[in-house]
Amino acid sequence: MNKIGIKRVVLAIALLAAATLMAAGRPPSSVKRAINPPGTAEGLPFSNGILVGNTLYVAGQEGLDKGKLRPGGIGPETQAALQNIKNIVEAAGLQMTDVVSVNVYLADIAEFGEMNKVYKTFFPESRPARATVQVAALVSNARVEITAIAVKTR
Repeated sequence: MNKIGIKRVVLAIALLAAATLMAAGRPPSSVKRAINPPGTAEGLPFSNGILVGNTLYVAGQEGLDKGKLRPGGIGPETQAALQNIKNIVEAAGLQMTDVVSVNVYLADIAEFGEMNKVYKTFFPESRPARATVQVAALVSNARVEITAIAVKTR
């Protein structure tokens, strides 16, 4: 089957799913869709993002770059984690200005200031609501992990 044939089959399946949901009284916007940008590791036990209607839920992102923790401490790790979030947000068709809530998990709360310097570069204005907490440990011995929720309003 060529690419055009595959696209037609995918479109037909999507239309059938939407029609089935509408017949069951559920709007197509209630369907959840996994968002995993190109380059996402295969076989993970979670999705990087889940889009339901206009709302995107972004899984915790550490400062990983090509599967490895970015060296240099909290600053570079924060930059990589937020870039990963940006990639997921954009893969879902949203923008960082659509992010409405963020949770930041730090291995050491003393690194709050350094993390915040990088954080502000991703959210220069109209900043999302945020909670920041220190945790006992993070996977990969990371210094930071960040989750986000974005809502498409336009």
